[in-house]
Amino acid sequence: MIAQNEAGQNRILLVDDQPEVRETIKLLLGMDGHSITEAANGQEALELFRRGQFELVITDYAMPLMRGDELANNIKLLSPSQPILMITGSIEKFGVPETSVDVLLQKPFLLEDLRQAVAKALCQVAA
Repeated sequence: MIAQNEAGQNRILLVDDQPEVRETIKLLLGMDGHSITEAANGQEALELFRRGQFELVITDYAMPLMRGDELANNIKLLSPSQPILMITGSIEKFGVPETSVDVLLQKPFLLEDLRQAVAKALCQVAA
């Protein structure tokens, strides 16, 4: 069963260096009742992850200080079963997804694509 906070919302750590992208994704996921914690880079996200519990981590790939795949690797070292959704404009770079990334989502995406990717990643926990 997916752990949820008291309000029944999934807690999601959202990592992207572009504030407007974070705000848009936060609004979209908020419409579905998710609780979003934002981080502007991988280092900030890693600190937040160490201090909190999240049902899902959503990260961009291309960020300064720490790329999304590096963040995913670090998180999986701390919590191997943590589901991670990576959003990238360069999905062809990955070929077969990294073992640390559970779901990939290509930019640009539609709301329904985001919902499906989140549901797929959260199912990783329930399985």
